[in-house]
Amino acid sequence: MDLRREIHEEMLLLRGRTNEITGVLTCTVDGMLVSADLAENVDQTAALTSAVLSMSRRMTDLTRIGELEETLISATRGFTAHYAAGPKLVLTVLAVPGANLGLLRIEGRKTAAKIAAIVERE
Repeated sequence: MDLRREIHEEMLLLRGRTNEITGVLTCTVDGMLVSADLAENVDQTAALTSAVLSMSRRMTDLTRIGELEETLISATRGFTAHYAAGPKLVLTVLAVPGANLGLLRIEGRKTAAKIAAIVERE
């Protein structure tokens, strides 16, 4: 099966597990789009996802708090969560205001791990 298609299917399964998710995107660590299920601003979201990952990794290194697991941005109209999916990819998940953040974290991490495994297998 095609790598992008497998990744996209994992992203759709994530969306199917919680109705609080409004969009998902996977890109490379340098901001190149791999797959997206977003309504708008796909390329800009991919580019900024790369920047968020880079800054977050730098912050964890600087503060010596361990390996990055996720970055969560909370805003008045929802959340964006960013998960490293292995050394090459990043998963971004958008969610509605009031989303169950515990569930979002569990499901986001699980999907990021599955995506990383798909890439490692190839």
